[in-house]
Amino acid sequence: MTNDKKFLQLENIHKTFPLPGGKEYKAVVDVNVDISKNEIISIIGHSGCGKSTLLNMIAGLDAQTQGNIILNNKEVKGPGPERAVVFQNHSLLPWLTVYQNIEMAVKKVMPELDSKELKERVERFVSMVNLDHAKDKYPGEISGGMKQRVGIARALSIKPDVLLMDEPFGALDSLTRANLQEHLMRIQQKVENTVIIITHDIDEAVLLSDKVIMMTNGPKATIGEILEVNLSRPRNRVELQHDPEYIRCRESILSFLYEKFAKDDE
Repeated sequence: MTNDKKFLQLENIHKTFPLPGGKEYKAVVDVNVDISKNEIISIIGHSGCGKSTLLNMIAGLDAQTQGNIILNNKEVKGPGPERAVVFQNHSLLPWLTVYQNIEMAVKKVMPELDSKELKERVERFVSMVNLDHAKDKYPGEISGGMKQRVGIARALSIKPDVLLMDEPFGALDSLTRANLQEHLMRIQQKVENTVIIITHDIDEAVLLSDKVIMMTNGPKATIGEILEVNLSRPRNRVELQHDPEYIRCRESILSFLYEKFAKDDE
């Protein structure tokens, strides 16, 4: 992993939403963080702490009220192919097959590819998520976990510098979730892009991440702590259960979230 700390910069980010009667809701304030190239970053916090708001601003789907988002020395001013988003809902087009859903994205972003190059690229990413056997099936014919794998393959097929994931495994059962976590770690090591994932799951955050950003509660949510996860890759979830560093990270996040929740309940 590179130590390019200036790859993605969030500088003094604030987000305010207007309310009826001229009032306003300050969702996020004073967010400052530098994210390196090829890192996996988790953002964790209680509901309403601005996690999705932050992700949408990085994606360019919503504009910050104040501050700057800089990606690879360029200011983010809207959506772009260098940032791909995977939502909790897979958002596949039901009238297209697995292959066609991925092909559509590649055609849109890489119109210069000839038919042979297009086919090779699509098939590469179908294979990367182990869906060769299902490439001609429609979304209604495959499981929820398989749909999410198609969504990940489609997002990665356009070669984004940053993959943004908004609780992508939250609606899945625990076994499917674990399987997709393994897929994500394996694929990220191959494509070497930056991944930012929103999660409510402490174990998921520690297993996947190089750093965990812990958000304080809203309104006026901000970064409370940034935890460095010093675990080598590849990671084995079973072996990690007794690893002192894994236990330290897990307890640090649990302590942070519990203390913030307890303070707000006082």
